[in-house]
Amino acid sequence: MTWITLLTFVAACAAAGSTGSLFPPGSWYRRLDKPAWTPPDWLFPVAWTLLYLGMAVAAWRVAYSGSALIPLALALWACQIALNAIWTPIFFGLRRLGGGLAVLALLWLAVLATTVTFFAVEPLAGWLLVPYVVWVSYAGVLNCSVWQRNPDERPLVPSEASPATE
Repeated sequence: MTWITLLTFVAACAAAGSTGSLFPPGSWYRRLDKPAWTPPDWLFPVAWTLLYLGMAVAAWRVAYSGSALIPLALALWACQIALNAIWTPIFFGLRRLGGGLAVLALLWLAVLATTVTFFAVEPLAGWLLVPYVVWVSYAGVLNCSVWQRNPDERPLVPSEASPATE
């Protein structure tokens, strides 16, 4: 297995994760009504770093598995990483709580399909994605709760949305 391929998957994960620094939660998120079971802010970058490493290694293992399902498995992986990348700009950048939930629903389906396919191709790769399925499930319930608790929250219009917007 070539390390260049692994680094490519790590770079894709880093690109998706970079939206978190482009659209940080800021004071807007801090003032939202959130459930008591919301994780502390410091946990998000730790969790995502570990999840992204697992995703990259899983894709790397699948890429060299020799399976006929490699194209499907990696297409699903690419789909989920793209959805992963757009959630933050929608939720934090545009402040669209419902839109974020819609993206998370699609992301959850994509992650689940990727995980099932990875299990069929390379079981260890599937197991590496299980924490991701759990985290996205939890994130979806959290996103839904925040949306329900903040019914008067209005999204930004695109001209107001920027990485610097608090």
